[in-house]
Amino acid sequence: MKKFNIRKVLDGLTASSSGTASPQPGTNQNDVIQETLQSEHFQLCKTVRHGFPYQPSSMAFDPVQKILAIGTQSGAVRLFGRAGVECYCQHDSGAAVIQLQFLVNEGALVSALADDSVHLWNLRQKQPAILHTLKFNRERITFCHLPFQSKWLYIGTEKGNIHIVNVESFTLSGYVIMWNKAIELSSKSHPGPVVHISDNPMDEGKILIGFECGTVVLWDLKCKKADYRYNHDEAIHSVAWHHEGKQFTCSHSDGTLTTWNVRVPAKPTITITPHGKQPKDGKKPEPCKPILKVEYKTTRAGDAFVVMSGGLSYDTGCRRSCLTVMHGKSTAVLEMDYPIVDFLTLCETPYPNDFQEPYAVVVLLEKDLVVIDLEQIGYPIFENPYPLSIHESPVTCVEYFADCPPELIPALYSVGSRQKRQGYSKKEWPISGGNWGQGTLSYPEIIVTGHADGSIKFWDASAIMLQVLYKLKTAKVFEKAPKGSKEEKPSTEIVDEDPFAIQTLSWCPASRMLCVAGVSAHVIIYRFSKQEMTTEVVQLLEVRMQGELNDVDSPDPAGDHPPTPSTPVPPSSSSPTQEGEPPEAQPFTSDDRPRDNGPGLKVWSAPLKQSPGYQVELVIQLVWVSGEPPQQITSLAVSSSDGLVVFGNSSGLAVVDYLQKSLLLNMSTSELYSPSDPYQRQPRSPRKTRQPSGGEGSMRSHLNVQMSRLRHLMSTEVFLLPGSTTPTNSDDEHKQKRFIEMASTFILSLTSPLSLFVLSPYHPDAKDSSFSRSRSSSVTSIERESREAISSFHFSESFPRKTDSSPSPSLWLGTTQGTVLVLSLSLPPTGDQRLQQPVGVSSCGTLVRLKGGILTMAFLDSLGAVLPPSYEPWSEPNAPDEEKTRRRRPASPPPTQEGQDSQYAVVCSEKQAKVVGLPSQSCFFKHNITESSFVLRADVVQMAAGLCLACFCANGHIMTLSLPSLRPLLDVNYLPLTDMRIARTFCFSNLGQAMYLTSPTEIQRITYSQETCDNLQEMMGELFTPLETPEAPNRGFFKGLFGGGAQSLDREDLFGETAAGKASRSLAQHIPGPQGMEGMKGAASGVVGDLARARIALDERGQKLGELEDRTAAMMASADSFSKHAHDMMLKYKDKKWYQL
Repeated sequence: MKKFNIRKVLDGLTASSSGTASPQPGTNQNDVIQETLQSEHFQLCKTVRHGFPYQPSSMAFDPVQKILAIGTQSGAVRLFGRAGVECYCQHDSGAAVIQLQFLVNEGALVSALADDSVHLWNLRQKQPAILHTLKFNRERITFCHLPFQSKWLYIGTEKGNIHIVNVESFTLSGYVIMWNKAIELSSKSHPGPVVHISDNPMDEGKILIGFECGTVVLWDLKCKKADYRYNHDEAIHSVAWHHEGKQFTCSHSDGTLTTWNVRVPAKPTITITPHGKQPKDGKKPEPCKPILKVEYKTTRAGDAFVVMSGGLSYDTGCRRSCLTVMHGKSTAVLEMDYPIVDFLTLCETPYPNDFQEPYAVVVLLEKDLVVIDLEQIGYPIFENPYPLSIHESPVTCVEYFADCPPELIPALYSVGSRQKRQGYSKKEWPISGGNWGQGTLSYPEIIVTGHADGSIKFWDASAIMLQVLYKLKTAKVFEKAPKGSKEEKPSTEIVDEDPFAIQTLSWCPASRMLCVAGVSAHVIIYRFSKQEMTTEVVQLLEVRMQGELNDVDSPDPAGDHPPTPSTPVPPSSSSPTQEGEPPEAQPFTSDDRPRDNGPGLKVWSAPLKQSPGYQVELVIQLVWVSGEPPQQITSLAVSSSDGLVVFGNSSGLAVVDYLQKSLLLNMSTSELYSPSDPYQRQPRSPRKTRQPSGGEGSMRSHLNVQMSRLRHLMSTEVFLLPGSTTPTNSDDEHKQKRFIEMASTFILSLTSPLSLFVLSPYHPDAKDSSFSRSRSSSVTSIERESREAISSFHFSESFPRKTDSSPSPSLWLGTTQGTVLVLSLSLPPTGDQRLQQPVGVSSCGTLVRLKGGILTMAFLDSLGAVLPPSYEPWSEPNAPDEEKTRRRRPASPPPTQEGQDSQYAVVCSEKQAKVVGLPSQSCFFKHNITESSFVLRADVVQMAAGLCLACFCANGHIMTLSLPSLRPLLDVNYLPLTDMRIARTFCFSNLGQAMYLTSPTEIQRITYSQETCDNLQEMMGELFTPLETPEAPNRGFFKGLFGGGAQSLDREDLFGETAAGKASRSLAQHIPGPQGMEGMKGAASGVVGDLARARIALDERGQKLGELEDRTAAMMASADSFSKHAHDMMLKYKDKKWYQL
């Protein structure tokens, strides 16, 4: 490899936010590492949005295309077809969507917004677009109605008027129904807003208008007058026709349903209060809650279905919303988990004048979508195929893994399929429209979400779809909270009462090792197994982290009061020879846990049955210190090849050997800078203490345990304040005397050299002790500890020291002050020795410093390829012992030649990025990413054409830099940081993928890969499919004979400009979209568009062939006629002489 001979040239140069990377002159980096990524490989665009629509407000369904549309309060529209067919649209104004109306089987959708605008969407293209917009200026829109197979849209307003819009041209008709002409002339009050409009199923010339005050008017469109007026004392919320057009039902604010005969306006024929108590004396039932919506659907073979929401009695104990289904004499009340926003009854026919034959009810809740099967006993729900359960518990952390091992998704699915609920409807999901995309770009992608209830979900995110694979409940490891309060319904907001909430996680897809950190300062390590097992005792390791050199804690059963961190523990209480196991691995109960009386989680003490999937290996709990809770864990990493887990917080870091269940290192951040004693101490192994009580090995093991206790007492009792050598009060003096007495007793039993080693830092008058030197040699003082925390970790086979000639296991850690430090790991050989011999950890000092906190680190080889962390390939942990073989670590690269670098460390902070050569530790490239903002997330990602560093800044910029030269390749102002949720959940992944949580219930995926953008249209599903509209119901002989069938209406003659004139220009403003209605056919893209165009071309060709065939037939007929006439002429003159002619 060609040697880098570069010196820094960035010093003294003014860096800008868009400054380029600066290599040293004299050596061309590209001569050594050829960079293949260029700017043309990058393009940023949104791909797909998953999850439940946040704050839904309206819903519509196309019964022919079988497409569901949901509008939200933020102006979004989500469209759902079959599983995997989803689409997201957004109105520019962001106003709430108050109503949606499909143009049934036409591939178009009308949306009405709270800002009094109406929009027409074209759904015949893969990404729907607005064709027309109509903005009302003087009236507020309250209700819209579009009759089936009609191009005239009725719009009701707050003033009580009804305007009519042509959906083809999106222009207003001059025909207006004024409120003062609809109501009684004698009425002295305004009827209120229009809350309902519908046409008579059997007579299109009659429409029913419902006003809020309780008045309903049957309006004759041809005669322009009201035929009947129906008055009721209670306000109206909704109206439903009976399919024969002779009756309709109204729902009211007092919980009553009134059924009216069209020709009898005086009073309702039936008045019922479905959930009201019927008094025996014949008095009026007690009022109930309003019935917000009612639908009346008839069946050909039996009783009609009446479906309604609301109407429960005020004294009903149930606080949840309910949907009521009345069928014949039976009434079913279906309790919902969340308030009902809207519901729709799905029917076999789209024609309102036929028997409806309902088969399902779609219920839109505030945080869920439920579909109920009406054709099965008990009304079971359908199993929802959409990924709408992301927010089942609030999402607290997210990780995104692209290009995973191909066998991982089937493995997770196999264990997750056993978790599915039972009792679903056996029928197919009824919302089954659209077609899947035909994209060829597909590779295994997994999204992992951590939740506030302690659950972790694994999602299959391949091919822009999302499907839950497996759910892990980490709370099962702990005892349940005492039952004292009723369970509240789930919330999408994170609250303080979530002790199991996931703070961060580290997952190795190759080895399937999972490490989880929770907000209660606990860490759980999981192994993946396909076999069920029962764990007799959950292994627990308790750690104290308080910014000083500490160690694991142990029980104090001999104490006569609740133990505290400052209470000395007699050496005999935890002797390994008595307990058989060292204190690091003992499964303590909450009673003997020294928590300083602080609240904490109690690990499950009984045998724990663990299902196939992720099974707990070890629980690590940070305990309270001096009455203060432990700091939350900010960074976490797991190494399956090393068998180690490391985690850090504002107090410091701890390294745990999860194979030996022992703590290797526990020190404060400031002590990481010291090259003295803390790095030289030998870690303890629980396996090593299981030797006979006599002999040198037992003595050394016993010594290790007791020395750890003395060091803990030293840090928690004597040195309570930095630099202090005397106690500050009488309590401290008493504690110090107890400590010295205990230390003296123990040290007398030790050999002379060891006693000197231990005594030197403990003498209260020894100001120049080794411990004091350790404190003074740290950066400055304890003030640094409060500022600096561990922000990132990275396990690697690298060069921790400049003098190393070959890579070795090491741990790289970054701090919030921009420092990168290195710890060298000394691992025993694999096999039994790995489980018995201790792991060595030593400090190698500071590698490099950057501006801002360290966000990510990665390593490249001499050719510029990324070096992934070494891992142990997954094997079944519950297999028989003879089948268990811990595979050896991957072979190390060949040693580097003297004076040459064979690895490059890529380090990115909140402000800048650097590339450092190893082992020389020379900085080759440096790039100032931003000065005015800061980087929120950065990752080294593998693109199809090479490596890059991807960054997301708080000012909304997404940037990519080439590696190793750090050349800017992409800089797009994408999304300004308006919500901390985005900062907490933004993730980059390989192959140009990224994602973030755009709302508490939705995941937004984006791509910065040009290749993915080019193939996105093919990958997306088709919403519109060319289908034949079902035939209209047969009128029958007698209905056709006597005129009893449905009456049609020529609305064009009635509402057109010729008959109705022009509407006022000041009433509404027409805003054309990017394409007109005539462009709907041509705008269709993808397979459906090609098929439609081919079909049109075939029709045209067939028409031309038909015309040619007609002309040919006409010519043949003409020729036959001429031949016949010629033959007749010949016969006539055949026998005549010439003189007879």
